[in-house]
Amino acid sequence: MNALPLTVLLLTYLLLAGCTSLPNHRTQVLPPQTQYDAIITNGRGSVLSINQLASQLRSADVIVIGEYHGHHGAHLLQSLLQSALYQQHPQQVLTMEQFTLEDQHELDLYLAGKTGESEFIADADAWPNYKASYRPLMEFSRARKIPVIAANAPADTVRCIGRNGEGYLNSLEMAERNQLPESPFVDTPAYREKFFDTLGTGHSSDTDARLENSYKAQLLRDNTMADQVIKAIRDYPGHQAIHLTGTFHAENHLGMVAVLEKKRPDLSVAVISPAFWQPGDDFLGLIETHQQKGDFLYFLQPLPQEYTDNERHRNAIMEQFRHAADISCD
Repeated sequence: MNALPLTVLLLTYLLLAGCTSLPNHRTQVLPPQTQYDAIITNGRGSVLSINQLASQLRSADVIVIGEYHGHHGAHLLQSLLQSALYQQHPQQVLTMEQFTLEDQHELDLYLAGKTGESEFIADADAWPNYKASYRPLMEFSRARKIPVIAANAPADTVRCIGRNGEGYLNSLEMAERNQLPESPFVDTPAYREKFFDTLGTGHSSDTDARLENSYKAQLLRDNTMADQVIKAIRDYPGHQAIHLTGTFHAENHLGMVAVLEKKRPDLSVAVISPAFWQPGDDFLGLIETHQQKGDFLYFLQPLPQEYTDNERHRNAIMEQFRHAADISCD
């Protein structure tokens, strides 16, 4: 039998071993060598293995793992951590931004073995990267009868809020409205500032109104996810909740985490946030720059640049908007 490559053996060793097996001085830590690597640290910059991270999360009620959607290293970390957490606390529930409330029935059918994977992917309108990114977590859950909760707001409702504003909720049928949070736009000043700084403020009143609607759409996602986590904790007492979401929704304990902590201040919530380790970055400088993003951090190789042609990038964005315009919000 051929020996495993040295890099594979080293990666496995670093992921599973304890801190004593890692470099004693933080500046000796190597950057991620592949798209699958994740260098995990606590807020002080001490490097942790997956098992050490799980041990430090043992008492958390909710563990929120932020991700860069589609990054191999983020999804590998999620899968490894789910398994490590399960070994010490088998009562687990998984909540996912990647499925909306209206997908729960399809999720339940698949988890119960009543539909096949291709049927599930089609019927639940799973994300295009489902097989590469979320299949391992779903199959781990299915094999162990771990509940999986669709946590996001319906996509069409979010789009229509972004188009018409929060008043759109008044046009929903009662059954649709009752699925959503009673208070769907809870936020914090810091999150609002972060959102508009990221998106840009524009200049005209028309642009400002559109941006405000976009923010309300974002808040509907955050509030729905927070409510679904709260319901999961209520429906499965004694279970540890793992929530998967894009990092913007969780880092700095803002977004859905801030809503969750407002509504259930008694819960212990731990946030694990990703950051990129760019070529030439100093490790200690990275810790200083990003340490407020999460209770724990994991550093990844940057993703490839999507476009070098600005015109093609603009056309791709406009194509997304044209697809959204097909949805009726009347």
